[in-house]
Amino acid sequence: MASAPATDLRTEPVLHGIDRMVRNVQTGHFERSLSALTAAGSIVAAAEIFFEHDSASFGNKLMWVPVAMGPVGAAAGVAGFFSKRMAKTALPVASLAICVVGVQGVYLHARGVAQKPGGWRNARYNLEMGPPLLAPLLVTMVGGMGLLAAVLRREQ
Repeated sequence: MASAPATDLRTEPVLHGIDRMVRNVQTGHFERSLSALTAAGSIVAAAEIFFEHDSASFGNKLMWVPVAMGPVGAAAGVAGFFSKRMAKTALPVASLAICVVGVQGVYLHARGVAQKPGGWRNARYNLEMGPPLLAPLLVTMVGGMGLLAAVLRREQ
């Protein structure tokens, strides 16, 4: 008596690396993860900005703006993780605001470098000792993650 051939119970091949990430984007699993990552990134970035701006004694009142955006981004990210509606409304609004604050920060930091003795003529020294010119772009990346999460497909 012949036995039936063994069948593979898996319907899909096991995916690894980039193939698995692409599959997560296609199926909508990545949208929720990116929302949560935006929330975590907002808190970490706001804490780091607080400590750096505190060491400068919050000399300019605008230094509080990126610190205040941390909880806003975190709340929108958490809301986007749990609710599709919030992921498509609150998260992109908060993320766009974070991006705007980041771009504004690059301008303000560039202005701070220019105000140091020697200005841009003494750029090598002033870039090292003045405000970090490209640090605000890290905040912009957090906002960009939230914007990306908002446009990705949501899992069913």
